[in-house]
Formats: sequence, structure tokens, C-alpha cells
Amino acid sequence: MTAFFDRVADRIDAIDSILSVGLDPDEDRLPEEVRDADLPRWAFNRRIIDATHEHAAVFKPNAAFYEDPDGWRSLEKTVEHAHGKSVPVLLDAKRADIGNTSRQYAQILDKVDAITLNPYLGQDALAPFLDREDAGCVLLCRTSNPGGADVQELELESGKLVYEAVADMASNQWNENGNIGLVVGATTPDELYAIRERVPDLPFLVPGVGAQGGDEKAAATCATASNGAGLVNSTRGIIFAGEESELAFDDAAGEAAAELKARLNQYR
Repeated sequence: MTAFFDRVADRIDAIDSILSVGLDPDEDRLPEEVRDADLPRWAFNRRIIDATHEHAAVFKPNAAFYEDPDGWRSLEKTVEHAHGKSVPVLLDAKRADIGNTSRQYAQILDKVDAITLNPYLGQDALAPFLDREDAGCVLLCRTSNPGGADVQELELESGKLVYEAVADMASNQWNENGNIGLVVGATTPDELYAIRERVPDLPFLVPGVGAQGGDEKAAATCATASNGAGLVNSTRGIIFAGEESELAFDDAAGEAAAELKARLNQYR
């Protein structure tokens, strides 16, 4: 099997899109027409995938929206359906823990193509994931939330900021299998440009455009690494576009995905 980021680069080339579509089916926001389904989250995701897959380089479900029995069933069906459309799946789970716990977490990579990881427990906690040579391991670096600066911008004794140290380790000693990417938010465009210059070979997953108001130009300019892989994610701005539209929710999502893809492509 081809390594994850090579597949992403091929997918980007094939559909001319760096768009990652987040699949976070908040049950409080699901439209009426899917609420009576046996698995409402799956019914919602299926229609979103059908409407957006032509524009999606990956689908990115967040594990938090699936952590119950029906949720895991919905996630399994979602992954299968995305794969049926030839779209890779990146699970946003922000995992990593010590010893056997991390090894247990890493088993999810038998079902999905990539996962987001928390780097702050260090290399031994990341190892069970990094050892999966074909899987994508996307490490939190400079996140899009306002509180990200609380820790990520602390200055270390070396003079580096925490997020700079994470980027350097991810690019060097942690990346023996060449399967690491970084989460770098579009809400901090100056840092986004700086990290891209610092690590030109690491693909980025750039959240924060759309509902969070991040910088689309910076996101599109910086997401892609030297191998052609890189992603800009939008979730609520796509999957819940129907809340402010007269279109069916899936048609509205498809239209929103196509429009964001076109805007991003202006800057690539």
C-alpha cells in the first residue's frame, strides 16, 4: 500500500483540491430528515460524502462525535463509504499515551488511513503510530484555538518556542518513516508562514477556515509540502451549510465544498 501522504498527493492532483471535509455530526444540529434513521449520524454522513466527495482530498471525522455504540457503528459505515468513493479518512482523535495504552489506540489505524496525535508525551508515546509506515500521523503543532498560545508559544531554554520545537522534532528525529504531518491553524497566519518555511517537507493539516474565520490565503499557500501533500480543513462551514440555505442540506454542503475548493485554488 502506498504511504498515506503519497496517496493524498495523488488524490489532490486527481481532483485539483486540497480540501479536507470534516465529518462532525453534532446530533443537536442534524436536519430533521435524518433524525428518525436507525443511525442518524451515518445517514447524515452518507449524504454529505455523496455530495462532497468530488471536492474532498480527505474526509476527517472527529472521534468525539462517535464515542458511543451507535456512534462507532456510524463511524465504521462512514469510513467504508468514504473508501468506496476512493477518499482517504483521517481520524481526528488527538491520541497518544504511555505504553500499552498507545498501542491499543494505534489499532484504529487498521480501519482508517491517518490520525491526529498529541506530541506532548514524546516519542515513546507516538511510536506505536509512527511505526505504521503506511499510516499518516498528524501531530498538533500550532493549533487554531485561542488558547493554543498558552503552551505552544512558551519560550524554551534553547530560545525556541514550544511549537517550533515540535516542528523540528517532527521533521527530524521522529520522522524516520516519512509519515508525519503537522496541524497548523489558519487563525495564526504569521506562525503558519513561519512553520512552513521552517519545515518545507512536512504536509500540513490546516484547520480554522470557515466558521473559525482563519486566513484562507495563508492556509492554501502554506498547506502543501514539497511532495504535493497538504490539506485545508473545513467542517461546520460545509456540513451545516444547509442551516442558512434553502437547498437540501447535502446539496448546500456540496455547493459550500465546491466554493471553498475554488477559493483555495486561487492561492495554490
